[in-house]
Amino acid sequence: MLGAFGTGEACMMSSALSSGLSRDCLLALDQGTSSSRALVFGPGGDVAALAQRELRQHYPQPGWVEHDPAVIWRDQLACARDALRGAAARGLRPQALGISNQRETTVLWDRASGEPVHPAIVWQDRRTAALCAQLRAAGAETEVRARTGLVLDPYFAATKLKWLLDTVPGARARAARGELAFGTVDSWLLWMLSGGADAATRARAVHATDVSNAGRTLLWNIHRGEWDDELLRLFDVPRALLPDVRPSSHHYAMSAPGLLPDPLPIGALVGDQQAALFGQGCVRAGQAKNTYGTGCFLLLNTGDQPLTSRNGLLTTPAAGSGQFALEGSVFVGGAVVQWLRDGLHAIGGSAEVEALARSVPDSGGVFFVPAFTGLGAPYWRADARGLICGISRGTTVAHLARAALESIAFQSAALVAAMDADARAAGALALRELRVDGGASANDLLMQFQSDLLGIDVLRPAQLETTARGAAWLAGLSCGVYAGWHELEPRCVVQRRFVPELARDAARARMQEWEHAVRRALAE
Repeated sequence: MLGAFGTGEACMMSSALSSGLSRDCLLALDQGTSSSRALVFGPGGDVAALAQRELRQHYPQPGWVEHDPAVIWRDQLACARDALRGAAARGLRPQALGISNQRETTVLWDRASGEPVHPAIVWQDRRTAALCAQLRAAGAETEVRARTGLVLDPYFAATKLKWLLDTVPGARARAARGELAFGTVDSWLLWMLSGGADAATRARAVHATDVSNAGRTLLWNIHRGEWDDELLRLFDVPRALLPDVRPSSHHYAMSAPGLLPDPLPIGALVGDQQAALFGQGCVRAGQAKNTYGTGCFLLLNTGDQPLTSRNGLLTTPAAGSGQFALEGSVFVGGAVVQWLRDGLHAIGGSAEVEALARSVPDSGGVFFVPAFTGLGAPYWRADARGLICGISRGTTVAHLARAALESIAFQSAALVAAMDADARAAGALALRELRVDGGASANDLLMQFQSDLLGIDVLRPAQLETTARGAAWLAGLSCGVYAGWHELEPRCVVQRRFVPELARDAARARMQEWEHAVRRALAE
């Protein structure tokens, strides 16, 4: 069902096995858009220790979003050390670590010095919209989609990498000579953890990624399972820049001495959304999850066959070797709540938004289309910008808060509708339930409204840390901690099931009003 995973012999050399400690204690590094986190999962699958640092985003121009790779590394290492100290205080020492990461965010660094040559370009960044438009006008999109399962959009790494090579002085010539390395954040962290952080160990650093991240670059042929020469020519990317590609669950390397209290096997790399799909137990065709984070990401497991979408969705490799998923991406999900906090100063903290939204019975006719960086699936409009409409003299900040929360559910419902249409066209079953995770899934008001719009049950797990859990489980499988999925499935426990309460006619009317607001945003 899950395909082959990496073998565990190298991982079994971990010093953690010599201490007589429980065999299923694992460390997950969860590097996201807005924070870097490290979690230790204890013997029962509980979070035994957690450390987190908020990650600052930089906006040098409208539509541009950047991170400092050095800060990502510094904070992620600090979180790992803090979490391991917390676990040690409880008598726990992990046997392996897995890495989940924000996908598509593009890092370019010098192999000799270990220094990034430019800030990381974040997945939300839209600076290459004009390049994508030029390539579409030249007729490239059909072939790109056929090979990658993706659309030509600034979201993905290839145009970001081309921009770096064309813009950073000397970068293209140095890349051709093999002096530079490209990677998404998983590759950057693996390279640093395996030796790249120190000149004395840099020669042993591993430059690799997994199939779930490679499949988000616009350079990976999902049918042949390899870097595609035609795509490399299209985007003018030298092959010498590229990391090796391995299964998500695989023994990649040992962490370099001195970085962690004990060297640990690095047993998994996986894009955050594929990690959550796995951590939610969606390992069979027809199972789906939606993650409510900075953005929202809906994935449907389609089994061992890549399913081509006719409705603006993406085809992407899943974490299990040989599995695929349909995916829809909302660029601004929980980030709209951050905007209420940091932009409008309407709330003091994100946790306050539910109480504020509940203080009114509805949004008072207000609709909020949070297209801060364009609209993702199923619209794919990089030029769209945010819109708040339906404001009256009676509109209050509580109505805005409610409209902001509802915008997350409306965007996700549009993805489910597109996914249902694709599934029906392929002769597959429509979604019968949706598993949810991510920080905003703790918001009961949002989850109930999501169920109302969809007309299906929404299942929230007892363990909300499904992204980190997926990375930890994949590491455990590669290292022999777990013999197979049969040991993990019983741990997928539902904490609450949200059942639709809104009549279907009323739900359809609300969605029609939402789509009208979207059309207005697209017309601006």
